Amino acid sequence: MSDPSGRVPHIDLEWGPTLDAGACTGCGACIEWCRHGVYRWTEDGSRVEVEVKTRCVVGCSHCATLCPEGALSFPTFEEIKRLRRGA
Repeated sequence: MSDPSGRVPHIDLEWGPTLDAGACTGCGACIEWCRHGVYRWTEDGSRVEVEVKTRCVVGCSHCATLCPEGALSFPTFEEIKRLRRGA
């Protein structure tokens, strides 16, 4: 069920970024841009990893457009429809 703002809560939709760790060069653009704490540096500080996927705002994928290596991906709208619980 959506909240009054029109956003889809994570309880209704399991959605967030997928990171291709092999493609990530550790530029940090996603960490710098995301204010929600979705990403963090790996323990050795050389790469980025997804810390808490559900902190990602449903529908936001701006970090993927910032990634110069294309290491971040999000579900397509068709995949989102399939991911909706009870749909």
